[in-house]
Amino acid sequence: MQNSLPPLGWLRTFEAAARHLSFTGAARDLNMTQSAVSQQIKSLEGYLGQPLFLRRPRVLELTEAGITYLPVVREAFRTLLRGTRAVTGAQQNAVQVQCNLTFAVNWLAPRLHKFRTLHPDVQLNIFTELWEPREMAEGAAVEIRYSLRPAESVRTELLHTDHYYPVCAPGFEVTLDTLQQKPLFDCSNLLSSWANWAEDQALTWTNPPITYATTYLVCLSVAAAGGGLCLAHDAIAKGLIDEGRLIAPFDHRAPMAEAYYLLLSPAAEETPGAVVFANWIRSQLPPQQHKPTVPSQTH
Repeated sequence: MQNSLPPLGWLRTFEAAARHLSFTGAARDLNMTQSAVSQQIKSLEGYLGQPLFLRRPRVLELTEAGITYLPVVREAFRTLLRGTRAVTGAQQNAVQVQCNLTFAVNWLAPRLHKFRTLHPDVQLNIFTELWEPREMAEGAAVEIRYSLRPAESVRTELLHTDHYYPVCAPGFEVTLDTLQQKPLFDCSNLLSSWANWAEDQALTWTNPPITYATTYLVCLSVAAAGGGLCLAHDAIAKGLIDEGRLIAPFDHRAPMAEAYYLLLSPAAEETPGAVVFANWIRSQLPPQQHKPTVPSQTH
């Protein structure tokens, strides 16, 4: 049994590598080189006397020791964060919020003035993602996640379900008969797709070429500029429709496979501002009859 602890930097590198299951991802997060990450992990493994990762071709997996050690390290960092806030008198109403870029721009941003008016003492720090993260970012108290299913590692509740439909600029000429000859755009890696929307209303679909983007924001911008049609849903498109920048040329709306979920970190309940913001988000989106998932004990 060693009487000292490994360097804090090694532990932070281990947590980042375990979160991404990638030395490259950890290096990007920590602004380090991949070789430096690899060396720090080797040093930590040498200190502990056992491997933390199984290094397979193009795949990184946690060993049993790594799976056991990871929640201990994460809880230690949370304890340090709480203690540091207590000592420094950090604002209890400063809240780090994480959500995808399109939701932040098209839904959250237009409503922030309302939140500010109601809660002027709460300071929001908003961080955006292009892709669904593996889990909440370090330090985030609240996340609004657009996902097929909720995460298992933190408290999760269904926030909002929606229906999706094509949108285009006013004056853009299109019918169901000509739809597949028009420029079509979509966000990649989603089940709420053009083919599924067509299938939902028994429309013959011939798999026309579709331009994909990593975020709905690009697709909506193209459509608003008159460049074609894209799929959207009310949470991200209703404001643009109300402003007259987009229209929904067809009546059919299909239920989305994905939904919006509210994720709360373990520290959220200890941060008054996070509780206030989470309750405000719930009040702004239609409530859903859904019980919060029980956090998994496996990380």
